[in-house]
Amino acid sequence: MTTHGSHTPGAETEEVRAVAAERLTAFVDAAIAIALTLLALDLPIPAGDTTDAMLSSVSDHGKEYLAFALSFVVIAAHWRAHHEIFRYVRSLSSRLTSLTLAWLFMQVLMPFATRVITADGAFPPRFSLYAIVQVLASASFALIIREIRREHLGRTDVPPRMFARSRVRSICLAAVFGVSVPVSFLTTTTGAYLCWLATPIVLAVAHRIQGRAPSGD
Repeated sequence: MTTHGSHTPGAETEEVRAVAAERLTAFVDAAIAIALTLLALDLPIPAGDTTDAMLSSVSDHGKEYLAFALSFVVIAAHWRAHHEIFRYVRSLSSRLTSLTLAWLFMQVLMPFATRVITADGAFPPRFSLYAIVQVLASASFALIIREIRREHLGRTDVPPRMFARSRVRSICLAAVFGVSVPVSFLTTTTGAYLCWLATPIVLAVAHRIQGRAPSGD
């Protein structure tokens, strides 16, 4: 016998899972917001008694400002992809939670990797560190999408192709950044960055091929 307003065990489980998914999403959003905010705290303050001195100070710290802008744009792009997927997640698995935390770790590490790539010193190791962080971030996100689809953690009204498209994008990004690591040791600085500039072409080709294939895992 149940009292008025009581819920069935199945309904309670669904509600608990939905709340857990919302809490994880809120945690990720808060962590990303803090990471983006902390980026600005490391920015050097321009100094100078005249306009020319102030502009010269800005120029001297150009690498720091570039690192800030690059970190902000890249982290924001990763967060946007996460936001687009997780608004359709209705429940969690322990593996999905672990993968999300691994992905979040890469986001928190990204500002450091950006400062390294814009610093002075041997280019290939600095470039490779940043590229490897991007590989791990994109690969972990691809695994996140795979887990959502495999365990049916998303809403049933979401077209499977939407998840598939995001997964293909993550795999392509991981591949491009992965290829750029050996390229940075074998060619010039320009050649290494050209790998990254090829990303839109790789994504366009992959999505075109995907559009011709039947949807599926």
